[in-house]
Formats: sequence, C-alpha cells, structure tokens
Amino acid sequence: MHLLVAALSSELQVFPAHIPGWDRLITGPGKLLAAVGLSERLGRGDVDSVLVLGTAGTVTAGTTGIHEIAAAIQHDVTDLEGVRGRHVALPERVSLPVEGVTIATGDSFVSDAAYGQMVRGLGASLVDMESYAYAWAAQRAGVPIRIVKVVSDSADEGSETLWDRVVARCSADLWRWFQDEYLQ
Repeated sequence: MHLLVAALSSELQVFPAHIPGWDRLITGPGKLLAAVGLSERLGRGDVDSVLVLGTAGTVTAGTTGIHEIAAAIQHDVTDLEGVRGRHVALPERVSLPVEGVTIATGDSFVSDAAYGQMVRGLGASLVDMESYAYAWAAQRAGVPIRIVKVVSDSADEGSETLWDRVVARCSADLWRWFQDEYLQ
C-alpha cells in the first residue's frame, strides 16, 4: 500500500476521495503532529512507500511551481552552542535520495521577509511546517518517502492571507502532477 500524506485536507481538496492502491493520511499542521501521525500510521506495517504532497513558502525570489524535496532542515531550533538550525538531539539535515531543493521546517507559518532571509541563509529555498518531521519519521521506520511541494506564497508579510486564497489552485497543481507521475 502507498500512503498519500498531507498536513491539511485543503492541500488535497481536488483529489478524489479514493485512489486505488493508495491510502490517505492527514496529520494536521506542525512538526509534532506530522511526526506522531506518520509514525503511528507506519507502525501498522502495511505501508510500502510514502508520498507527501503540500504547500510551501519560498524564501528565494522568483521561485514558483512544484519542487521535489532533496533535504529538510529545521529553522526554529538551536543547539547548546546557540547555532540555529541544529537540534540538540536530532540530525541537522535529513536527506532524501533525489535531486531537488532543501526545505526548512518550523512550527510557525513564516510570514516575515526578514525571517525568510534568515531561513535562506541556512541553505533552504522553501519553508514549511512538516517536511523535516515526515522525512525523519519515515527514515526511522525504514519506509521510502518522497516529498513534493508546490509554492503557495513568498513567506513574507501577507502570506497567511494569500495562502487561504491560493490553496485550491495549489491542490489542483498537485493533482495534475500526481496524475502525470502515478496514474499514467
């Protein structure tokens, strides 16, 4: 069984309720809900692969469209020396075996251009609230994972309001991508 994962049901709103060969999991937003939700589901032992689809803000001007995630970092943690992006107990980076971009994950919606530039300085081009947790949980369970994100906003002032207006279009873009990748 393949598992289709999103943080919010609105990110999959144009997807049909049932896709043969696929089960669906909506975890809720944020790292904790993502890690626990996916870990619990993977604990059943019936998932062969995970596909995460969702939205992300960009911290790199001009970046649009759909992107495969090659690595995930955390932007909202610091280690004991105060180095941002390094957790005291988790790996600094979770890498996936694909060509793609680095996403920075944190438990807050990034809607501040200055903060977005700090995130960019960590080496990320996209920002979200779950990818690091999904990648970490799947790797711990030994289940292959693929993460694909569509740019919904520019992670600056007004992004939260914009996200509400564009999430349906983002879902449609992801549905077209999914059909091209998996249903042809």
